[in-house]
Amino acid sequence: MKAKLGIAPIAWWNDDLAELSDDVSLEECLRQASVAGFTGMETGRRFPMDMAELGPILQRFGISVCGGWFSGLLLDGDIEVEKDRIAQQMTFFKAAKAPCIVYGETARSVQGIKSAPLATKPKLTETETAAYGRKISDFADWCAAQGMPISYHHHMAAAIETEAELDLFMKHSSVPLLFDAGHMAFSGGDNLRVIENHWKRITHVHTKDIRRSVVDGLDRTKESFLDAVVKGAFTVPGDGSLDFEAIVKALAAKGYEGWFVVEAEQDPKVSPPLEMAIKGHKELMRVMSAAGYEVVQ
Repeated sequence: MKAKLGIAPIAWWNDDLAELSDDVSLEECLRQASVAGFTGMETGRRFPMDMAELGPILQRFGISVCGGWFSGLLLDGDIEVEKDRIAQQMTFFKAAKAPCIVYGETARSVQGIKSAPLATKPKLTETETAAYGRKISDFADWCAAQGMPISYHHHMAAAIETEAELDLFMKHSSVPLLFDAGHMAFSGGDNLRVIENHWKRITHVHTKDIRRSVVDGLDRTKESFLDAVVKGAFTVPGDGSLDFEAIVKALAAKGYEGWFVVEAEQDPKVSPPLEMAIKGHKELMRVMSAAGYEVVQ
């Protein structure tokens, strides 16, 4: 089975917390990712959304676009409006030959509000989840028909956060799933059970690790998602608490092939991005070998 290893620029520049950003150029970010051994990078705020401009820069460092975040508003919004909102990114991603657009639901989410405690996240009834699931399934079908599929990112502080919420959402939708080990562990879920239950829908993987002592020490009635990030809740595989050998072996056992993307937002002054990227790549190469994957460009 074949796997590709990518990384997200959020280790270098945090789009929600500008103070957690390294003062480096796009070129330097790509150079460091390449030095660490990665061949893919998800997009970030310093990426020009034009392959005529970006393509030669990516080529220089042997990097391809392996995804990128879209802040969706379908929970409360209109499908036609969301089609218009995603259109430019979709055109760019098709030109970049990206595997998918990462759909993150930001309607009602408190993930970007530093003053909003984790406990104030939105909660949906099953009726609301079912209606949302139908709407986003229609949107996902339309995106796929346009030639650029989405992959749905369950996320801390958003409407679909916990394992139970994800189970209900998957029951009432047909959307492809982005499996994020760090977010699921942070929410209290069981990563291996999520893979067992939803492997048929997993089309993209984020290999985000957590520091268990930080996560367990949070007061979720007072501290926000961004507070957790500042405290160092997230890190790269091999630097945190999750057993990525077991996680990757579980995905391999179900036949998953595709991208494994390191997405670990933390303070670059405390956790230098190049050092972290090298550590994460080394651990992923170890667990890929143990799971029987061939890592390809």
